[in-house]
Amino acid sequence: MVHLFPFSEYWWLYLAFIVFVMALLLLDLGVFHRKSHEVSLKEASIWTLIWISMAGIFNVGLYFYAQHAFAVSERLQAIPGFNAAASAKEVALAFLAGYIMEKSLAIDNIFVFSIIFSYFAIPKIYQHRILFYGILGALGFRALFITFGAYIMAYHAVVIIFGIFLAITGVKMMFTSDKMMEPGKSIVLRVLSKLFSIHPKIEGSAFFIKKNGIRYATPLFLALVFVELSDIVFAIDSVPAIFALTSEPLIVFTSNILAILGLRSLYFLILGVIDKFRFIKYGLAAVLIFVGCKMVFLSKLFEGGFPIVWSLAIIVACIGGSILASMVIPVVTDSE
Repeated sequence: MVHLFPFSEYWWLYLAFIVFVMALLLLDLGVFHRKSHEVSLKEASIWTLIWISMAGIFNVGLYFYAQHAFAVSERLQAIPGFNAAASAKEVALAFLAGYIMEKSLAIDNIFVFSIIFSYFAIPKIYQHRILFYGILGALGFRALFITFGAYIMAYHAVVIIFGIFLAITGVKMMFTSDKMMEPGKSIVLRVLSKLFSIHPKIEGSAFFIKKNGIRYATPLFLALVFVELSDIVFAIDSVPAIFALTSEPLIVFTSNILAILGLRSLYFLILGVIDKFRFIKYGLAAVLIFVGCKMVFLSKLFEGGFPIVWSLAIIVACIGGSILASMVIPVVTDSE
């Protein structure tokens, strides 16, 4: 397999991207959200637009850079039939498809986040702080998942196994009823209760407090742990799904990370209307089934792999169609 962005040549690009992301996070918490406050719908909308715009600008920059880098690469130009412009376009479309899919799958994260915050009675004024550190941890876990995935997905048998897993997950999502997450019955909470002294009340924005010489974990810390663990669970679906669209680790890494960066603002934006997306789970299920089938057999049916333009169109159609259906199909009540 020929990689367009081998790590040995483009390690500096990974490093530059990580530095850029860390700078954005420091700017976010240190300047714009230095003081805890309840995020308004207007603020969430503005930040959602900012994060999406940044991803779009990055993708455009990546396209032009790839076009130049591929054109001057002796390694790539030595490949018979290689076209720098066409390959750069494929890279940009793969990034866009991966970004849209990760954003869509994040809706499930948002639903779980709302349950976690409700159970631990976390005021909205502190939810942004928890999500900030939660997503900071998620970035590290995603980086590890993607690094590991880049190695194991090189084996065809592993690709088939993950493809079957994603397809089965999609089918289960489509035909099983929604199950409410119950943190109180989780073994995680029992383990945390044994590891830490738990303080029953929230004391400002602190994750830990000290009283009478005893160090207590607050409900904010418990919620943070559940947020982290929920993202790890969702990453098991989302990371292999993006690898189904492209085998380039750089594209998987950048599209995944940029999608996660905007998860906090997206949470506050759609929190109040998430229940209205009644059919979104069917759209997400269809996407998982599609990428699973793509990994198992669809790519074999097309010389050079399943067209990325088709993949992008199918993902947009599944998610957009489910959202449109939620808006136009009236709710049927028992009285009717």
